[in-house]
Amino acid sequence: MPSRGREVVETQRGAEDGAGADAAGAPMAWAELVDHAPDGLAVIDEDGRFVQLNAAAVALCARPAEALIGRPAPFDVARGSSSDALGLLDDGGAEQVCTWAPAAGVGRKFAYRTRTLPGDPARAVVAFRDVSGEHHRQRRVAAIARTAAKLASDGSIATLLDALAQEVLRTDMLAGVQILILDESGESLQIMGSAGFPHRPDFFDLLMECRARGAHLRMLDAFEQREPVVIPDRGEVIQADPDWEPLREHMGALRWDWFASVPLLIRGRATGIMNAYFAPGQVVGQRTLEFLQAMAHQAAVAVDYVALLRNERELARREERQRLARDLHDSIVQQVFSIAMQAKVMGVLGARTETVPADSVRRIAEEVGALSKTVLTDLRAMVHELRPSVSTQLGLEEAVRSLAESTTNRTGLRFDLVVGAGLERVGPETAEDVYRIVAEAIHNVVKHAEARCVTLRMGVREHSLVVMVADDGRGMPPAEEPEPSTTDGYGLTSMRERAERWGGTVRVGPGAETGTSVRLAVPLPVSVPRTTPPRPEDRADDPLDSKEGATP
Repeated sequence: MPSRGREVVETQRGAEDGAGADAAGAPMAWAELVDHAPDGLAVIDEDGRFVQLNAAAVALCARPAEALIGRPAPFDVARGSSSDALGLLDDGGAEQVCTWAPAAGVGRKFAYRTRTLPGDPARAVVAFRDVSGEHHRQRRVAAIARTAAKLASDGSIATLLDALAQEVLRTDMLAGVQILILDESGESLQIMGSAGFPHRPDFFDLLMECRARGAHLRMLDAFEQREPVVIPDRGEVIQADPDWEPLREHMGALRWDWFASVPLLIRGRATGIMNAYFAPGQVVGQRTLEFLQAMAHQAAVAVDYVALLRNERELARREERQRLARDLHDSIVQQVFSIAMQAKVMGVLGARTETVPADSVRRIAEEVGALSKTVLTDLRAMVHELRPSVSTQLGLEEAVRSLAESTTNRTGLRFDLVVGAGLERVGPETAEDVYRIVAEAIHNVVKHAEARCVTLRMGVREHSLVVMVADDGRGMPPAEEPEPSTTDGYGLTSMRERAERWGGTVRVGPGAETGTSVRLAVPLPVSVPRTTPPRPEDRADDPLDSKEGATP
């Protein structure tokens, strides 16, 4: 091979200066430089076939030099410009990418540049390097990014894990991928994501049947030991083992050889496993295993996210039921009990033989009527508060106005409502939580404050939504802010949790003169900054500039 390298360079040098070696032995130095160049150098003829290669080129092509000479090269040779061949190793020419397959099932990516061979325009010099690992890493990083993005989607866990399995299959060109997670009982695994294999709902049942027959389930080793398991030639073993007969047809639906199983871990606990089935000729190296672990982590995060969301919803439902039970007991149950007692008194009076005084009958009837009206008002208030997604249907401003109007109609409480600009920047989910916080604050005013008027100001200041609810009622105990406790504790805690979900805060304190003030601040996504400062008249109309109801 060194003689071929020298021949390439000597031909090039002769064409450049019209002479052979000079007294300093330059051709020998050039030949040695070509042979020791880190990148591959090859001469390609006009038919696109290898003519000569340096040592690095032979190593990159993974074939003997004799087997490469005369074989079609993978490069798209662009002729028409000439330069020093070694200049290709710097920034000469535009770099392109091609695929080279030295053997069946083995593929490499070459990045290369070309130059026409000086003195021989029918031939070209190609400098190339192996970028398979770099290209593969880029594909894997992109797969992880796409999978992470899918976590924000509203799809089911099965849809998400199916998509993740497809990403793994496509990125590493595997034969098949399975993702199994624990069912709700926490005792059995079920396939929730699959790619390559045909759908088989009874897979785990058949797997357990194989285990009962004596089959060694290496995927369960990965799950129980919480460590990846890699098994060479696993496909052949399964097809030859009679213990695997129940699943032999299913596992033989694809051509695969090596097998890897990676646990899905969350906070040190295994929640499932990801199985990867490699096509014949593929070998599981350290980088491949690291990629599988990264994708298994994405799957585990998805499973954990769904579980946390399910638990949060169940907790919210349970707390809402508790609040309803408390409100029903504190108001409606007691009032209905009073109505029943008054009805019993009416019954006792009616059973007497003597004439019942009209004043007594009228007084009891008035009490029953008043109690019935109060019960009806409280029930309507509950229905209004529980109406689903009111803020997303009406918009935040209209929802709050509707709430204030409804509260006035049933309680007589007056509202001074001022709404500033910018509410269109509040997303529907954020608006829903803001509405619930305002509703809870108003509910507390009605129930405890003995107030006549509520001042409600709402608007966007800089990059935050600010809402203030202040009443003129009896106020709070001196120098104290209510701590989460038995009755109103849940309401205040719920308000804070809803605000914290969006990075916001809720502050409760004494009003400017009397009553109590609730201040909510929720940061909003930053939009394109305004190019001119706000006009004075804009700031003058800002409803949040008023000091009324301000809190520390």
